[in-house]
Amino acid sequence: MADTQAGAERRRVLIAEDEALIRLDLAEMLVEEGYDVVGEAGDGETAVRLALDLKPDLVILDIKMPIMDGLAAAERIAGERVAPVVILTAFSQRDLVERARAAGAMAYLVKPFQKSDLVPAIEIALSRYQEVAALESEVAGLTDRLETRKAVERAKGTLMTTYGMTEPQAFKWIQRTAMDHRMTMREVAERILTETPGEGSEQQKQ
Repeated sequence: MADTQAGAERRRVLIAEDEALIRLDLAEMLVEEGYDVVGEAGDGETAVRLALDLKPDLVILDIKMPIMDGLAAAERIAGERVAPVVILTAFSQRDLVERARAAGAMAYLVKPFQKSDLVPAIEIALSRYQEVAALESEVAGLTDRLETRKAVERAKGTLMTTYGMTEPQAFKWIQRTAMDHRMTMREVAERILTETPGEGSEQQKQ
């Protein structure tokens, strides 16, 4: 991973964690994996300010921080379309995960985590952020945007189940097909759902 990052442009990461030792460990892991830690914060308010100033490629936020917690900071950063957010939490409760997603987080990590957990979470966050940006550029209205996202999510699931694609591969396939055939991604997604035997009908029932 480190070689890959070094070969390409190094991803710029901002980290916000109120426990200094965890913040230090996290920074060390990121540097070892070829990421560039451009800023560190001990509270959510500082994290938001640094994110707006530094415009990093990714922001990692602890969920529990003083002044402004990670959820509120994630909401601000996501709302400003600054960068994808990964949330760190000591809790794996479903309600916290859902709240993190609602706040705009693209991925989350449960502490304590290993370096092997960190990179996949970052890559998922970056991939999902690019997907959302692509969908938002295609669809202007909020209602249409939500419907498009739902259709694309279902179509990705169908491609992953039927053809063994990964999530990013499935999205890229939908995006490329839409460009090649001058269709919207929603039209491609709906065609996948109606034309894939068994999978499409099952997906549409949901």
